[in-house]
Amino acid sequence: MAQLSSKIRKYLNREVDFTKDVRLQDDGQGSYIKEWNVAEAQPTDAQLDAFESQANDMEALNQVYSNRKSEYPSVQDLVVALYDTDDKAAIDAKRAEIKLKYPKP
Repeated sequence: MAQLSSKIRKYLNREVDFTKDVRLQDDGQGSYIKEWNVAEAQPTDAQLDAFESQANDMEALNQVYSNRKSEYPSVQDLVVALYDTDDKAAIDAKRAEIKLKYPKP
């Protein structure tokens, strides 16, 4: 099940500042919109539920990106590889391995 914040991002079709634009709260029974401070009309639960599938896809893709980022070579390794063809080949192989390990959904 997609997070409420993901559904709101899909509903608004943009990034949202959840500290001022839209404030969410969870009192132990699930998240809900506490404050809606954007120009667009506040959605109903049914409107947000319509974005469940898209929000799930977005969360899955973000997880893939996060997993890949944690395993990709460092910037320092990439800079070194610019000057050494063996290092560059190793970097390319490592990136390909990580992409296979974490394919996009």
